[in-house]
Amino acid sequence: MPTEKEVYDSHADRYELLVFREDYQKNLPKFISEIRDFHDIDIVELGAGTGRLTRFLARDARHVYASDLSQHMLSQGKRMLSADEAQRCVLSVADMRCVPFPDKCADMVIAGWSFCYLAVWGEDRWQEELEAGLAEARRVLRPGGVIILLENFGTGFKEPAPPPHLNGYFDYLKSKGFQSNWLRTDYQFESMQEAAELSDFFFGGELAEKVKTNQWTILPECTGILWLKL
Repeated sequence: MPTEKEVYDSHADRYELLVFREDYQKNLPKFISEIRDFHDIDIVELGAGTGRLTRFLARDARHVYASDLSQHMLSQGKRMLSADEAQRCVLSVADMRCVPFPDKCADMVIAGWSFCYLAVWGEDRWQEELEAGLAEARRVLRPGGVIILLENFGTGFKEPAPPPHLNGYFDYLKSKGFQSNWLRTDYQFESMQEAAELSDFFFGGELAEKVKTNQWTILPECTGILWLKL
């Protein structure tokens, strides 16, 4: 099993195989639009990866300004865009604490399963790193805009079970005024073998064994959705 940094640097194709299976019931667009209708608006996406969110946002948004620290991930994401989606997207290699987009250019800032790395990789400075990320989000937002963060609330679980190492992160966001909810974003795989192999690749052997024990082709997952309206 590669580390998360190794995945993002060198394994974008296999990562895309995994996330392509996620949210087969298509709950995410509905939950996001209930917070902010994204039809014909400008969106800044932080930590876009291979474009899991970018693609469905670009079908309705006016523009999606998507950034990621990994050129490797963005290159995979660019290949996945349809011609129509690509016309609406600007992809940039950038740290989410310093993105190359103008002040007040967006109505929504969204980060899917990525903003938490400011805390996870920030070590003793994790609160300062989070504040830098939030400050950058505020910079690019227009008045009345919204920040939406999607995070893991438990893969392999049917009810929320957020990773304990993210408790401080979630408490920090709550202290900043973020509201939260959760939804199911289950994966649908073609076979139990595929479910086990891709689970082992990204989440590790313990989840892969859980998949095998339960003979899952549908892997349950809970996703937290946290938002702050400015």
